[in-house]
Amino acid sequence: MPIIVDIDVMLARRKMPVGTLAEQIGITPANLAVLKNGRAKAVRFTTLEALCEVLECQPGDLLRWEADKPDDGGGFEPNEAHREK
Repeated sequence: MPIIVDIDVMLARRKMPVGTLAEQIGITPANLAVLKNGRAKAVRFTTLEALCEVLECQPGDLLRWEADKPDDGGGFEPNEAHREK
């Protein structure tokens, strides 16, 4: 996914534990972990607003876009010892 979530970076800068952030923005630590680890499919603006308010930052400090890396063919390339003869 080309959207990178940098909540962990802001948590480190603020020296704030994940549980404290979850409590202050009103979501469970498990749901915050899903968002923080980039596994969320969406984020509500109210959640993003709460994150920015508590972490004293802008949305761009938490989310950024990176282009997909070009595909290198994607397949497994066996070395000489593993090739079928």
